[in-house]
Amino acid sequence: MHKLPLILFLISTTCFGQLTEAKRITEALCSPSFHGRGYVNNGDNIAAEFLADEFKKVGLTPIKDSFFQTFDLDVNTFPGSLSVEYNNKELIPGKHFIVHSTSSEFDGQLVPAILDSLMLTDKKQIQAVFEIVQSEKKNTFLIDTRNVSAKTEREMMASLIGLSDFAPVVFLTHQKFTWSVGRKQAKHPILIVQDSIYKEGAVFRVNIEAEFVKHTSKNVIAHLPAKRKCAKTIVFTAHYDHLGRMGENTYFPGANDNASGTTMLVTLAQYFKENPSKYNLVFIAFAGEEAGLVGSEYFVNHPFFKLKKIKFLLNLDIMGSGEEGITVVNATEHKKEFEVLDKLNKEENFLSKIKKRGPTANSDHYYFSQKGVPAFFIYTMGANKHYHDIFDTYEELSYSAYLNIQQLLVRFVELL
Repeated sequence: MHKLPLILFLISTTCFGQLTEAKRITEALCSPSFHGRGYVNNGDNIAAEFLADEFKKVGLTPIKDSFFQTFDLDVNTFPGSLSVEYNNKELIPGKHFIVHSTSSEFDGQLVPAILDSLMLTDKKQIQAVFEIVQSEKKNTFLIDTRNVSAKTEREMMASLIGLSDFAPVVFLTHQKFTWSVGRKQAKHPILIVQDSIYKEGAVFRVNIEAEFVKHTSKNVIAHLPAKRKCAKTIVFTAHYDHLGRMGENTYFPGANDNASGTTMLVTLAQYFKENPSKYNLVFIAFAGEEAGLVGSEYFVNHPFFKLKKIKFLLNLDIMGSGEEGITVVNATEHKKEFEVLDKLNKEENFLSKIKKRGPTANSDHYYFSQKGVPAFFIYTMGANKHYHDIFDTYEELSYSAYLNIQQLLVRFVELL
């Protein structure tokens, strides 16, 4: 039996330990006690306190007096009762229906008047349905999108959501559910229901508790200064917030999006604590990303240090898969840095593919980029397609490329 060389044994043991630690942190962030890291039961702030403790255990320090930067945002929440009965059957939240993120509260029956895609070109038919609902013979617009493409369905929802100013709205869909965070509250309730359960003539019995609140969230900011004096800083960011609870019994774990990326901040911090960088390192876990990049926008407008000191920023999201490689946003803006990253990967074979993508406004790198800070937004590609749904659980993560991505980022920072 051949003995593993000592150096390889130490490397493999370290990697195994880091992956074990990554799984521990991710599983905790996804647990019911964190309430989906949203705005019901203070879930995001529970996660913020947990992350500050993790940074402290690693040996990181606050830049200011605290690890936290607080800010307020208005948000629509569903903290209590949420039930839908249809055709004498109790529907399962997240599987049979979701309540739209801007829905108002409601307790009663919804009697639908059907408005399908074919009617949208006939003003007389639209007017007839509108008059039926307004006359209270029926009290709900039911938008039937079963005969349209996913793109057309999205367009119909966007254009017809305004009907909720006049009456409740139910959208039938044959697409996968994706939820979001509502920053306003509609006048009437809005449901999105799987078309597979639809039966013409049936009514909905609905109980929705909705509360529009001003909520205080926290960015978590930690610092690892270089051992030798250095004027430049590398920043690692990831959003730790997710969608929270939709009613008291349903929550969105947000394992891939973005417990996995948040965990990567901690394990990168662990690595650099043991293997100091020539740069000052800052690790920022942002709140409010799912509500519209609120936390990162607030930080950019109220920075803890001068943004011009940032040599490069790496924003990490969806780190739990990677079988198909990674995508790098802003690759076309920072060609030299992308060439370094791509060359590293080809030489050391970390990942199967690095996909180049241009600028986007879809994550926390955006406001830094707007201020002239060079930044990449990196996310994995793989078999796990759960996104903004109740099935994005810890158990669905493969961690296929987690350690390789971490090694790639470490090597990239060394070469900057």
